[in-house]
Amino acid sequence: MASEARQHAYVPYSGFAVGFALHLGDSDGIHQFMPGVNVENISYGATICAERSALVAAISRFGSRSFDYGVLVTDADPPALPCALCLQVISELCGPAFRLVICDLTGPRNIYRLEELLPHRFETFPGAPTTS
Repeated sequence: MASEARQHAYVPYSGFAVGFALHLGDSDGIHQFMPGVNVENISYGATICAERSALVAAISRFGSRSFDYGVLVTDADPPALPCALCLQVISELCGPAFRLVICDLTGPRNIYRLEELLPHRFETFPGAPTTS
């Protein structure tokens, strides 16, 4: 699904298409995925990454859920990892045990737990939501 989604990326400035598929947890034996792609903007700060687009879409559609892994596909060699902004958002919404399957166009190359990629995540402040 991440490879398929990648074909819909809007990347007129960088040409760097990214696809992401967020696994929404096993609900009654049904596996659901939410795809996401990067969507660029001429104002680069308004660009959204594939990982965050999938998370925003999943929460918009299903509300808060259990997200246990995601699959990221790029054509980079070695395959690209999520940016620090995405890692921080994933950390808050998915928790440190969330797994990331990192792929190139031929298939999986590595699997990481979020805490390996972001060992010193921005911690929450008193009263803020927490993930475990």
